[in-house]
Amino acid sequence: MGILWTIVIGFLAGIIAKFLMPGPNEPSGFILTTILGIVGAFVATFIGQAVGWYGPNQGAGFIGAVVGAVVVLFIYGMIAGRRSTTI
Repeated sequence: MGILWTIVIGFLAGIIAKFLMPGPNEPSGFILTTILGIVGAFVATFIGQAVGWYGPNQGAGFIGAVVGAVVVLFIYGMIAGRRSTTI
């Protein structure tokens, strides 16, 4: 149930992160944005558990998932921006 909850929270976090961080190099597709949000939620869960903020069976909270999704979207934007300027 923990993984399913992380996916649902990541889905919502990806949508909110897209509104918080729009830009030309950000993914424009709904599916890619939500996938990056889910990845951000998993990253926030992993980092939170490694630092000790969350227990072994706890997932990232909603705010942590949004922050993780914004970080993943930022990294994606940096990679996509670099890729589009060199071609």
